[in-house]
Amino acid sequence: MSERLVFTLIFVVCAALLGTAFYMEYVMGLEPCPLCWLQRYAFLAVAVVSLLAILHNPVAVGRRVYGLLLTLFAAVGLGLAGRQLWLQSLPADQVPACGPSVEYMLEVLPWLEVLKTALQGTGDCAEVVWRFLGLSIPGWTAVFFSVLVVAGLVMLLRPGGTR
Repeated sequence: MSERLVFTLIFVVCAALLGTAFYMEYVMGLEPCPLCWLQRYAFLAVAVVSLLAILHNPVAVGRRVYGLLLTLFAAVGLGLAGRQLWLQSLPADQVPACGPSVEYMLEVLPWLEVLKTALQGTGDCAEVVWRFLGLSIPGWTAVFFSVLVVAGLVMLLRPGGTR
């Protein structure tokens, strides 16, 4: 399978996942928590890297660079999904307090404080509001980020290419 086709598939998957996230927010009425927003940004970063790789059509060193970036962004997303899954597994008395919405925090707090708060997670992040085949939303994002990490590693470590 060509590198361009792999990056195209990755881009399409990320675009579909982001579309699904916005559908769940605006049609189903599910309010994203701070960790959900960060996972969206990780999918967006993977999509942008993939789009650049599609346009560049790299071989050898270029493919490895895009593979490394894809792996890094997907690994960050996997870590964020893991953090949210951990919060969801906590007993009710150990769940952090619910916080303000991301929009409100962006209006009143410095950006780094918003990022720190989002990474810590809030009670909103621990709430399971939707399941499919037994997995919550961060469970599914962890599955997709895991696949993307593997795809990035394949692009990074795959032998071949002459440019």
